[in-house]
Amino acid sequence: MRPRRRERPCPTARRQEAPDPVQLWKLPSGRRLAFRLHVTALNTVIRQLDQTELDTVFRKVSGSTRDSGGRSTTFDFRRPDRIAGSQLQAIRVLHESFVRNLGPSLSAYLRSYLSVKLVGVEQLAYGEFVEAIAAPTFMISLSMSPYDGSALIELSSSLIFPIIEIMLGGKRHKCGNPKREATKSEQNLLETLFRIILNDLRNAWRTVTPIDFKFQTVATEPQTPRILAPNEAVVSVSVEIGIGEISGHLNLAIPSIIIEMIGRKFDQQWGLRNTASTEAGQQRAAALVSNSEVRMDARLPGPNLGVRDMLKLRVGDSMQLDRRLDQLLDCDMNGTAKFLGRADNSNQKKALLIESMPECV
Repeated sequence: MRPRRRERPCPTARRQEAPDPVQLWKLPSGRRLAFRLHVTALNTVIRQLDQTELDTVFRKVSGSTRDSGGRSTTFDFRRPDRIAGSQLQAIRVLHESFVRNLGPSLSAYLRSYLSVKLVGVEQLAYGEFVEAIAAPTFMISLSMSPYDGSALIELSSSLIFPIIEIMLGGKRHKCGNPKREATKSEQNLLETLFRIILNDLRNAWRTVTPIDFKFQTVATEPQTPRILAPNEAVVSVSVEIGIGEISGHLNLAIPSIIIEMIGRKFDQQWGLRNTASTEAGQQRAAALVSNSEVRMDARLPGPNLGVRDMLKLRVGDSMQLDRRLDQLLDCDMNGTAKFLGRADNSNQKKALLIESMPECV
């Protein structure tokens, strides 16, 4: 007689009969949801959390959420922050080199001393850059081969006509009507000036990556060149140019997306670079400005004179000046005091005998 085989229960049926591992159920009104835990083994254990334990769990969860999140920061979609601060600093260092070379180059070309200073480098929306430009102006859109996209360079109206006058052989002074647009022939003269500017700009960028800046279109209204959408980010570089008492700005806008393409090259080339000028650079600057002209004035300042007394002046009247006979005269170079000296004669002409050099003034 064969022994009877013990029948095992069907695994499928056992899974169907087993209770769910975790069941969600509701406590009486006024209390939170709780969990009932069923453990299927030799015995079934039912665990019910009371209100105190639930409050402890929720406090731990909310505290860990705050700690893991860190501090929240505000994001303005109209001014997207795409460029890191270290890259902006590298761009500033690059254009400081550009400005150091631009001053001697423009001074040699115009045969007149120009002061050039980097004012600022910042990131902003293209629409904000355009709105800050006063019309009429002189703007050129630039291609940036081998990168796709265009940059924008602008010269403020306060510098356009004084520079044109110097290029035509005139004297620098403030023009009476700087609000008109430049004519076609005047634009051609300015394009020659911008070729010198772009040459120094290419040389400055070559230390990071070769970029060939070339003319595309010329405009006199800020809204005309539509190289980007108004909300697209650009890196704005502002350079102040001074010609005697006249000053204005040269503004450059480069799309931030192109700066992103260049990426790590800024950190590699400019992160630890020393910005001090080299001896060769100083010699080059001295050679470029050696043929420039400066204006020298020997001044004998007098007292303040009332309008009533001025109207009474006649030929032969003697005016007393607020300066002693043994006191030295001021000698100005382009409006800046540089030397002290005495009045003298030289070849039957008035002259100034310099008695104090700049170190002693």
